[in-house]
Amino acid sequence: MRNLFIFLFVLMFIGCKDAILPKPKAYLSLEYPENSYQNLPLKRPYTFKVSKNATLVDETNNWLKIKYPNLKASIDITYRPIQNNLKELLTEAEKLVFKHTVKAEEIIPKDFVNPKKRVFGSLYEITGNAASHLQFHITDSTQNFIKGSLYFYAKPNYDSILPAVAYVKEDILHLIETLQWK
Repeated sequence: MRNLFIFLFVLMFIGCKDAILPKPKAYLSLEYPENSYQNLPLKRPYTFKVSKNATLVDETNNWLKIKYPNLKASIDITYRPIQNNLKELLTEAEKLVFKHTVKAEEIIPKDFVNPKKRVFGSLYEITGNAASHLQFHITDSTQNFIKGSLYFYAKPNYDSILPAVAYVKEDILHLIETLQWK
C-alpha cells in the first residue's frame, strides 16, 4: 500500500506539467522574384510577353516550353494552324481539361475576348491534386490555335504548390493579355 501511495505521489508531480496546447497554424513564407517581362524572342506565328524568370525551350511545329527551373514547373504550349477544324481543336482542348475531373475538386473557367486583337480563349483553373492546375486555349477563330498547360515535375499536392500556381497564373494571364497574331 505504501508503494502504491509513493507511486501515485510521484505520478502526480510528473503529470502536473502545463497543458499541451495545439500549435497555431503556420503559413509558408515563399518569396518569388518580381515579375518582369520581355517579348518572345523566337519567331512564331504569334508573339506575347514572357517572364524573364523563365527559360524558353524552342520546339518543333511552333510549339514552346516555358520552364520555371526554381519551381520545377513548365508551361507547355502547342500551336496548331486552323484548317476548317476549329470545332475539333476546341473539343480536343476541353477534353484535355475535363480529363482531370477524376482528381479535381473544381474546374473554374474564365473566358477572354479581345475582338480588337482577335484573341479569344479560355483559362481553366483546376483545383485539387490534378496533374495540371492551369490550362488555356487561345485562337483568332480563323487561322491560329494555341493550347497551354501548366505542369509541375512533382507529385501533385495542391495545398503545397498553390503559391507557385498563383505565381505562374500571373504570367499566363499576362501572356494571354499581350498575345498578338502575326
